[in-house]
Amino acid sequence: MSELPEKQVKRLHALIQEAETNLAAAKELLISIIGDDGTVLTPRSSNPDDMGGKVVEGIFDGQKMAGPDGKEYPVPANYASKSKLVEGDILKLTIADDGSFIYKQIGPIERKQIIGTLVQHDGAYYVEANGREYRILLASVTYFRVAVGDQVTIIVPADNEEAEWAAVEAAL
Repeated sequence: MSELPEKQVKRLHALIQEAETNLAAAKELLISIIGDDGTVLTPRSSNPDDMGGKVVEGIFDGQKMAGPDGKEYPVPANYASKSKLVEGDILKLTIADDGSFIYKQIGPIERKQIIGTLVQHDGAYYVEANGREYRILLASVTYFRVAVGDQVTIIVPADNEEAEWAAVEAAL
């Protein structure tokens, strides 16, 4: 009889973890659509040359772009994940006259691939590889449909041993 409540507790724990993951994914998607400050980030035209506006170049830090003026610009997590942006990549941001943000990777840094294991703690996802942990975007976890304990190939900067972030290349 004691086995039944233990199974129920484990199942409830798994359901709660799945719900938290789904909620975090929904929040990240919402931010990628409307931005942290409520500004719509979805462009009407995908061609930055047609949009007019201001152009800013900056460096991707794993989550956002740091401009030359020290200002940080939100990079949609789904774009960063699908484009496999790596910490240190140079991006060009066009802020169109209608307020939309259009990013383009213009200077990918040298990369290397390593294999690791997906772990989660403090509500964030990491890949343990080569004796350390690299943070990865929740969008990558949901896009590649990986779970804690799965083996993944990640992309990290080749010349930056201090990098905190990685991009997911593939689930193994």
